Amino acid sequence: MGRRTKARECAFQMLYQADMSRAPIDQVVEAFWRVRTTTDLTRGMADRMARGAHGDLEAIDAAIGAASTHWRFDRIAAVDRNVLRLGTFELIHDKSTPSAVIIDEAVEMARRFGEADSPSFVNGVLDAIMRKVRGEGKRVRGA
Repeated sequence: MGRRTKARECAFQMLYQADMSRAPIDQVVEAFWRVRTTTDLTRGMADRMARGAHGDLEAIDAAIGAASTHWRFDRIAAVDRNVLRLGTFELIHDKSTPSAVIIDEAVEMARRFGEADSPSFVNGVLDAIMRKVRGEGKRVRGA
């Protein structure tokens, strides 16, 4: 597993924990690193993504809600919601990473941690967000 993939997975897990426990992100991050180890670079990337996404939750959740046609935001499964939060954060704030990489990584995380329909749901929502925030064309992926 690559460094960026590992950082994304750690960031997702921290976001999920903060979402489920309603604990402050600083407390979640501190507790997370008490039981996990990784390189300083991977840890820094994970912390930046988790804290960044959590710090911009209002705008990120609004973007997800607008792109989730036929789904109310509060009905989105917790795993999918937090994979989407991380992917949306990256699409908005990390212009140096190609959209396809961000979406593909999110789809793989949804496949690993979510339900059977999670990958296609995450792909569709992030594709809609990508078109809005990055102005890129529709992508096709076998999710």
